[in-house]
Amino acid sequence: MAFMRYRALPQGEVTAEEFWAWLGQFDADHDGRISRDELQRALRSLNLWFASWKAREGVQAADANRDGAVGREEAGRLFAYAQRQLGGKITQLGSY
Repeated sequence: MAFMRYRALPQGEVTAEEFWAWLGQFDADHDGRISRDELQRALRSLNLWFASWKAREGVQAADANRDGAVGREEAGRLFAYAQRQLGGKITQLGSY
């Protein structure tokens, strides 16, 4: 099993672009979308408790078209969830 080294989520206020770029490193299949498993891996990298539950809830909250993953067009919904549930401070800039 190979060990991956991930960049940490920037501290303090994070822009939507920075948050999406950080999540992108967990996009295992490189499809430009974040699945529940990929989000769970991202949350585990932050040493959060209940990462599996939070990932499931995050994808459910953000997945508007119910395809099982969060795409760029749904990113704003995931950012809102992260701010509400994870205590993150994400500044909405750009087209998200």
